[in-house]
Order: sequence, then structure tokens, then C-alpha cells
Amino acid sequence: MKKRKKIVLIVIAIVSLSALLFPSDALAQQSGIKRTDLQRHDLSVSGHETIQARIDFEPGTAFGMHSHPGEEVIYVLEGLLEYEIEGEQPVVLKAGDVLFIPAGKNHSAKNVGKVRGAELATYIVVKGKPLLVMKK
Repeated sequence: MKKRKKIVLIVIAIVSLSALLFPSDALAQQSGIKRTDLQRHDLSVSGHETIQARIDFEPGTAFGMHSHPGEEVIYVLEGLLEYEIEGEQPVVLKAGDVLFIPAGKNHSAKNVGKVRGAELATYIVVKGKPLLVMKK
């Protein structure tokens, strides 16, 4: 009985740690949005890493206001995506356009086109912090 309880506690710890380190995976897999992690590497700057992901948006879907513990560099792969950075006017970008989002700045994204939209997101962030923090 003790061995089974220990296994259950280990599984709970692993799941909890995964939710802490990769919260955006669960959030980004909401209906109509698919996140595909492509790569993750430590940087030469101590305590920092880069993460690259592809995010696909079905028409009309949006990802609400959130921030990251570092910079985000966006390259629009396809479609029309509207980005709103807190305190700035919304901007609509098409395939080939780029956007820089400063560290800690709240922002959102929405597919405003009639077809699927996709972006390549590159994060340069503090290692060990949650990648994504939803605005309350």
C-alpha cells in the first residue's frame, strides 16, 4: 500500500511540475488553436532560453491577453492575424509580416481572416519561469 501511495504522489508531482513549466501547452490547445513546440535551447546568457513554436488559429479564434517572462518575436506564416499589445493600437499582419513584443507586455492574437492563420513564435525568456501568464 505504501508503494502505491508513493507512486501516486510521484505522478502528481510530475503532472504539477509539467503544468508549472508548460502552462501554455494546455491553454493553447483550446478549441480552434493548436500549438506545436518546435525547439527549446539554453542560451549563452545565463538563466535564459529560447523556445520556438508554431501556433495555428482557425478562422475567428482568439487567444486572450497574456504575457511572457521575456521577449516574443512573431513571424506570420499564413492568414490574417490581429495582434493587440496593451496600450497600443491593434495591428493586422499577413503572411511574411513580423512583430516584436517586449518582455512582460500583455498582448493577444486573433485570426481575423476567413482561412486558417499561423505564426512562428520565438520566445527569448527567463528559464524556469512559466512561459505564459494569462492576464487576470
